[in-house]
Amino acid sequence: MHLMNLKKLYQIQKFYFGHEELARILGINSGSARVAASRYVGQGLLVRVKRNLYVLKEKWGNASVEEKFQIANVAQVPSYISLTTALAYYDLTTQLQRDFFESIALRRTKEISVDTSALKYTKIAKELYFGFQKERNFFIAKPEKAFLDACYLTSFGRYSLDFSAVERSKLDQEQLAAISKPFPLRTKKLLRNHGYIPPT
Repeated sequence: MHLMNLKKLYQIQKFYFGHEELARILGINSGSARVAASRYVGQGLLVRVKRNLYVLKEKWGNASVEEKFQIANVAQVPSYISLTTALAYYDLTTQLQRDFFESIALRRTKEISVDTSALKYTKIAKELYFGFQKERNFFIAKPEKAFLDACYLTSFGRYSLDFSAVERSKLDQEQLAAISKPFPLRTKKLLRNHGYIPPT
């Protein structure tokens, strides 16, 4: 790669960007930017997240957990960080995940590899897609909703929540009971069996 272009590439301020930004910074047209992006991914200068979404390899290597959450949000829209990833972020579980980021999505269940990281998306019913908030630059489930999402998927054999690792005392029981109402009976039964919501 031409040294001048390399300097320009490292002038990109945005954490993630598309061909338009590459075209602007290198002074080339969109078609050439698309070709250049492909070449730079091959040379290990850029990391491809999805079609027309890139991060400088160096920035990705130094990215914070919050920045990776942001990428997880934009790699599949709409989605929010949840399950054990969110529980670990809130310090609600002793289970730690290394470079594995779990999200709840409306469109499809899939896994995306971004360099050494894995972004896992699990589809959920539309009526259960709630209970998340925007924190800094990313969307994440509220603590009780992250736990409920995990219980819901576990109750249907689609996930394996380690209940013994959960910091039970940090969860708001009243909040859990309130937001568990739209969840299926099978999920509520699991919650009752573990003593998270009172018996009916």
